[in-house]
Amino acid sequence: MILSDFDLRAYLSSKRLQVEPFSEEVVRENGLDLRLGEVFCRINPSVRELSIGEDSLGEYFSCRSSSDYLVLEPSAHYLLHTIEYLKMPPELMGFVELRSTFARLGFMMPPTIVDAGFEGQLTIEVLTPPYPIRVKVGTRFLHVVFAKVTTPAINTYKGKYQGQRGVTLPKW
Repeated sequence: MILSDFDLRAYLSSKRLQVEPFSEEVVRENGLDLRLGEVFCRINPSVRELSIGEDSLGEYFSCRSSSDYLVLEPSAHYLLHTIEYLKMPPELMGFVELRSTFARLGFMMPPTIVDAGFEGQLTIEVLTPPYPIRVKVGTRFLHVVFAKVTTPAINTYKGKYQGQRGVTLPKW
């Protein structure tokens, strides 16, 4: 069952679902819009082979921060993060998508799930359009559709990204 704005407000007011900082403007018809944070990491092209689980990732990412605007290079892969910190209850999970305006501009994003029990800011990978783009920090750029699972998860998320803040690089 997908939650409506009415259901989301009930979850938020009961504190079963927590979003910090919360702004009423993020509540939409059937989900929440999340805003762009100030840290961004470009995934660098490299000719050196990456050995999963063994290599340090430092040379593969260039991270910066800006309190005003992110200037993103054309046709590049970035890790971005949300301003909002989510705390998911065991009976909810989320489907994360780009807001349609960003998709129509040429941004692409792989399917992303927020697991039951997850808490933290979201780190999202995007591929930028084929032209440079400037985006204001705090812009609503993601939409999360929340679904109620048939029974609360017994094994809620307790993975390596639990509690993350800012952009979190891949962890081995």
